[in-house]
Amino acid sequence: MELTVLILTLLILLAIGAPVAFALLGASMAVFFVMDIPLVVVFQRVAAGMSVFTLMAIPFFIFAGDLMYRSGIAERLVKVAESIFGRARGGLGQVTVGASTMFGAVSGSAIASASAMGSTLIPLMKEKGYDGDYAVNVTVTAAVVGLLIPPSHNMIIYAAATGAGVSIGDLFLAGVIPGILTAALLMVVAWIVAKRRSYPRGVFPGWRAFAVAFAAAVPGLMAAVIIMGGILSGVFTATESSAIAVIYTIIVGALVYKTLGWPRFWESCQQSVKIASMVLLIIGAATAFGYALAILETPTHLANLIMTATDNPIIVLLIINIMLLLLGTFMDMSPLIVITTPIFLPVVQKIGMDPVHFGIIMMLNLGIGLVTPPVGSVLFVGSAVGKTPIEQAVKTIWPFYGALIAALLAITYVPSLSLWLPSLFR
Repeated sequence: MELTVLILTLLILLAIGAPVAFALLGASMAVFFVMDIPLVVVFQRVAAGMSVFTLMAIPFFIFAGDLMYRSGIAERLVKVAESIFGRARGGLGQVTVGASTMFGAVSGSAIASASAMGSTLIPLMKEKGYDGDYAVNVTVTAAVVGLLIPPSHNMIIYAAATGAGVSIGDLFLAGVIPGILTAALLMVVAWIVAKRRSYPRGVFPGWRAFAVAFAAAVPGLMAAVIIMGGILSGVFTATESSAIAVIYTIIVGALVYKTLGWPRFWESCQQSVKIASMVLLIIGAATAFGYALAILETPTHLANLIMTATDNPIIVLLIINIMLLLLGTFMDMSPLIVITTPIFLPVVQKIGMDPVHFGIIMMLNLGIGLVTPPVGSVLFVGSAVGKTPIEQAVKTIWPFYGALIAALLAITYVPSLSLWLPSLFR
């Protein structure tokens, strides 16, 4: 009965439009009330969920990503990608995927990528004769790559949700090859769709133009090198690297590119505080909800149910992937990581899966939910930026979903894609 109260309350609150954090809190309070547990415990769990040292990196990475967007780094990455991929059929689609991959390497945020790349490339694609639905679809699905390419603040949330023992540095490294694979598959699909629609070819600007564009983008790209280099060399931790990323971005934006003045800096501060506050509140609320699930022994029951149905690792992973895909269409990524990690991680560990490998699966799986209705926050951002109705975009997004699902299956069943690179640094 208590589990019914918990789930039903959550669904009702989400259905009437309550914010995710308040829906999670309301459901937790309802079940605690039914179980005669003091409601103060809910707020204690919220505070405990947000008071994790590694989570300090999240506000800093969010701030760094927003500063990069306002410093014009995104535009410079677009020029590099355009000089490389622009000459292909429908080259601007390839440019969008390539630029999103590079921007993911310095921001680690799908929403930031969709906003930065979308505001620059969607109008340009429309101007060159591309359909609005194609422009939106390639932009939002390419933004998912940013969840895999380090640094990704969602990986930090996952590391915290595991309890301990999962290295953020290993997670960052594990996402590199899967991120490149996902980007490559999206490029193939973007080219196929562009060829079918007879989109124009671009013109290669020449190696001199490429060299100039790359040189201009190097200061921005160095942020990723500094972050990963510092973590792998042991000079600083992942949490410390987030603060260094902010300092470095301010220096690049203000002194090198000279595009980051006080007005933009202040706007970035305001926006970053809003986003970080929402993310951390959701994490805290999800921690309380997860605590309620733990009291009801839901993770144990669900794990037993899955293992009773089958002990075949292939089928177990397929079931978990389907469940995560379905959940991802109805709830945002951050709370799902906090809630589902304690549920599914013990199951996959029973079949011998490395927690780092499962973390990468979860990043891409739940990332697909960000571009899938009815929640699909990244899809909403892309559609808003591209001034294209979501209904119109969803009708033709299926080939791009196919690329993401193909990448998910490859990452799920070929562990070396995720684990080979971290193994080189252990």
